[in-house]
Amino acid sequence: MIQRLVLLLCAMAHSPMFVWAAPAPTSIILNAKIITADAKFQIVEAMALHNDKIIALGARKTVMALAASETDILDMDGRTILPGLIDSHVHIYGAAMHEFDHPIPPMDDIADLLKYVQARTQVVPKGEWISIRQVFITRLKEQRYPTKEELDRAAPDHPVVFSTGPDASVNSLALKLSGIDKDFKVTDGGAGYVEKDPKTQEPTGIIRSCTRYLKVKTSSRSASKEQKITRLLELLQDYHSVGLTGIIDRNCSTDVADLLSELNKNQQLHTRVSLSMGVGSSGSMENIQKSIDRIASHPLRKTDPTLQIIGIKMFLDGGMLTGSAYMRQPWGTSKIYSITDPQYRGLLFITPDRLEQIVHHTVKVGLQFTAHSVGDGAVHTLLDTYQKVNKVLPVAKTRPCLTHSNFMSKEAVQMCKELGVVVDIQPAWLYLDSHTLVKQFGRERLRYFQPLQSLMKAGVTVGGGSDHMQRVGSFTSVNPYNPFLGMQTAITRKGKYLEDPLHPVESLSREQAIQFYTIQNARIMGLENQIGSLEVGKKADFVVLNQDILTCPATDIHRTTCLQTWVDGKKVLSVK
Repeated sequence: MIQRLVLLLCAMAHSPMFVWAAPAPTSIILNAKIITADAKFQIVEAMALHNDKIIALGARKTVMALAASETDILDMDGRTILPGLIDSHVHIYGAAMHEFDHPIPPMDDIADLLKYVQARTQVVPKGEWISIRQVFITRLKEQRYPTKEELDRAAPDHPVVFSTGPDASVNSLALKLSGIDKDFKVTDGGAGYVEKDPKTQEPTGIIRSCTRYLKVKTSSRSASKEQKITRLLELLQDYHSVGLTGIIDRNCSTDVADLLSELNKNQQLHTRVSLSMGVGSSGSMENIQKSIDRIASHPLRKTDPTLQIIGIKMFLDGGMLTGSAYMRQPWGTSKIYSITDPQYRGLLFITPDRLEQIVHHTVKVGLQFTAHSVGDGAVHTLLDTYQKVNKVLPVAKTRPCLTHSNFMSKEAVQMCKELGVVVDIQPAWLYLDSHTLVKQFGRERLRYFQPLQSLMKAGVTVGGGSDHMQRVGSFTSVNPYNPFLGMQTAITRKGKYLEDPLHPVESLSREQAIQFYTIQNARIMGLENQIGSLEVGKKADFVVLNQDILTCPATDIHRTTCLQTWVDGKKVLSVK
């Protein structure tokens, strides 16, 4: 024991990262390139763990001096190690259950879509609904909605809805069964409208933020509680396969929170999950505030690094993939998005005065507020609201958030910095959809599209996410959740179908891209003192990679695979 202590004291003089911890390590990781992602972005070759915590990092000799007879020594053969990766935006229940009823094939063009509809007519009884959800028109070869007439021909005896969030294209029977005709008007005070032929005033089949009026009835089979849990665990294990050890579920329901609580109680939850609970923005302000109060007093509000509620989520505008994001300037007429009004700016779902009341109450009870805010009009509306609330109630301590925030401005970046607003952005949208956006808006108007470098330079906490919502498969899901593809896109600014990078001045360095999916997201979760970087005293969440993403070709980063994933000092994934 005395000899070991002497070795430790000698080692301390040669390693500024060394920290003496009384307990002997349960395991030591050595012969590795360990990227700490700490404030100095240090790289070390060894790391000692005691159960779920990191107790030392540094040179091999320094860390090995801590070893005891019972310490498990793990040689990583020069592999690169990162902190556990975190996705700032997923929808785990919808993604896990997406193909529970039946397999849904990829749809790359209108023909694929109509073929699927026709196939469903052979399975679904006549008169019952056929639904296609979240197949975005920006990603179809034709880059347009299927027409009412096309859907009529594919399924004349079935109501059909092709929906992308709050917007949809439907066939004639869907309109008829929902009571939507040339005299239809929005009467509930909400946003949205039904597009009509300018000559006949008959509905064209395109519905803007009015899917709530569709009388959709599903004939899909129901899942048991055990089946739901099984599929959730399968998805979380797939997250481990791409290095994800933490996620934020945006727009979570109470039922899903209960399922996750049961998994955690039974020690089956090996992914760190933070929840933004979904709250509707319609109805009386009193009822909205009561909903927020219930969330604020929920048992999961305690700070638990495995499972916690961090705030609430609302929807402020439509989407850039559907043509309804709320913009500061008009969209411009468009065949892609079926926009005929040259003054159309998209849809804002919550009025500024109402939004201010909601945000004020959310901050008052100590919850993080976030809203789906895609267009720059919505982004500035929410930032202006945070600014107003901040004058009477400091907002920064609750880490107020912008979700998506694709279209920004120089002023918006500065406001984020001044107000302490955190930002949740999805690089996969740049990767898959930038060619359509360039076609619609031109490059100049996209100068502040996902301005990651501007945000980082300003010191804004900005984290990478996927908005994973359908299908298990990190590359094939609707909105791919492979974080290495996200890193590559943030670094190269190259879209899948775009010839040149989109404003490469906004590219992240490789070091920043790693922080984008680690410590930055830990800050959004409020867990930066426990996870997000490899430092003494923090949780032992890390991943072992097949290649060094600091030196491999930038265009090969998406080929990175995880050989091991560790959470709480335990190996939850190992690939032979």
